[in-house]
Amino acid sequence: MSSNELLEFQTSVRALLGKHATSAALRTAMETDLGYDPKLWRMLCEQVGVAALAVPEQWGGAGAGLVESLMVVGELGRTLSGVPMLGSAVLGVQAILLAGDEQACARLLPDLADGSRTAALCWADADGWDSAAISVTDGKLGGTAHYVLHGAQADLLLVVTEDGLFETAADAPGVAVTETPALDPTRKLATITFTDAPATRIGTGDPAAARRRLRDIAWAALAAEQVGAARHCLEMTVEYTASRVQFGRPIGSFQALKHRMADMYVLVESADSAARAAAQAVAENSPSATEDAWVARKACTEAFSTVASETIQLHGGIAITWEHDAHLYFKRAHATAELFGTGRRPVPA
Repeated sequence: MSSNELLEFQTSVRALLGKHATSAALRTAMETDLGYDPKLWRMLCEQVGVAALAVPEQWGGAGAGLVESLMVVGELGRTLSGVPMLGSAVLGVQAILLAGDEQACARLLPDLADGSRTAALCWADADGWDSAAISVTDGKLGGTAHYVLHGAQADLLLVVTEDGLFETAADAPGVAVTETPALDPTRKLATITFTDAPATRIGTGDPAAARRRLRDIAWAALAAEQVGAARHCLEMTVEYTASRVQFGRPIGSFQALKHRMADMYVLVESADSAARAAAQAVAENSPSATEDAWVARKACTEAFSTVASETIQLHGGIAITWEHDAHLYFKRAHATAELFGTGRRPVPA
């Protein structure tokens, strides 16, 4: 998409979410077993085509790319919507594409592209990132995957191992799925244990290279989500301080609070630049993609954590009540800081 087309697309996604992904809808959805509103997911897939963005046209997709997909992830971050865009339409789809198996692509991607089926990526150990958590012996899986996004709700399990990518079903013999209590109530996580679970290998390419690229994509996607959420926190804080009156004037007019919100703005804008650079680099698979993704991971995590904390402070006591959304963004900030591992600085090739 051109810059203007991308902006128009972003506006369409934001308008739909503004109407249907309200705070009330979020709170209703996060109390359900599914963890998200299936009607919202259908609208996003049918009216906007979000799940099909990064899927090539030959397999039922829109043939756009990662930049467009990560833009959607960022808009979902603004509303904390728990739909399976990140876990299924980004990570699941990219894992299949990276495996380079055209038969598997033809069999799996059309359903993922139209949103009628969702996938969950199993690839993390208890520390958040280690594909050695799952082993393969005679075509059967063994080990435990942690922090699986929508692992208890997905139709398809994609398992990343050091031997490659494998496919299995959540109800397959030897697969035990347990929902994981999480700090962030807006996102469902699961722990999945494999005990001699039958699985089908997808692709025969270089597993190590695919894992590295998948990690870069995951970090770039998280950065986009964090920026979207941080920007909403900033907007929410500016709006509140403009309306909250103390000592006969809006508290936002006090110089000390202006300085703090200015600092929040600088953090958000800087993080946004890092996230956009990472998305572009990862989408183009440029030589700097790993470095850019790492920088975005660090910058956006710090920015979101700081801005969410300032949001709590500047809202005062109301921010720590269950009825206000500030605490939900605060919890998402701390949860995303650990999701997919914190990462060490990559060594240049």
